[in-house]
Amino acid sequence: MTAVDHAVDSDAQLVARAQGGDPDAFAELFHRHTDRVFRLALSILGQGLAAEAEEVAQEVFLKVHHALASFRGEAEVGSWIYRITFNQAVNLKARARYRNPHLDDALLSHVIIAEPGPHSLAEAAQRDQYLSECIRALPEVYQAALRLYYWLDAGVAEVAALLDVPENTAKSYLHRARQLLAGMLKVRGYSHV
Repeated sequence: MTAVDHAVDSDAQLVARAQGGDPDAFAELFHRHTDRVFRLALSILGQGLAAEAEEVAQEVFLKVHHALASFRGEAEVGSWIYRITFNQAVNLKARARYRNPHLDDALLSHVIIAEPGPHSLAEAAQRDQYLSECIRALPEVYQAALRLYYWLDAGVAEVAALLDVPENTAKSYLHRARQLLAGMLKVRGYSHV
């Protein structure tokens, strides 16, 4: 086979080639999935932790490389890689939560205010802080769904693929996350964010 023939290989074919010792096959898997792995990790860790998301991506591909020989194809290759990413990022977040301060999640709640005064700025900052706290109180999968959808402008189908769930489940995660956020913010006196 020529290099051109390999250009259209499926992920499963690339895994088979990599299991047979072809280093180019693993390199192609890496190139196909590295951006999504990074984006998924970033969506879980938070906007201010891009360096940590890069570390997660590196760890994920090391794990994939080591586990490739035993991969039996019981799941889609991409789903398997994204599940490893999700677990790795959640584990890192748990360890790093108190060591590295997050930037707030203001991008999710950014509202354009024409020439705001000091009082409006203070209110907006307080609301953004509340929103950040509420988002961090959500289950990890809801946080990831929101961040992928709002920060990274991923569509519902892409959110579903990155979280390794059916599209309807991704829609449900987004809907439930919004409901929970609205309820938490209402308790704090914010009915419209």
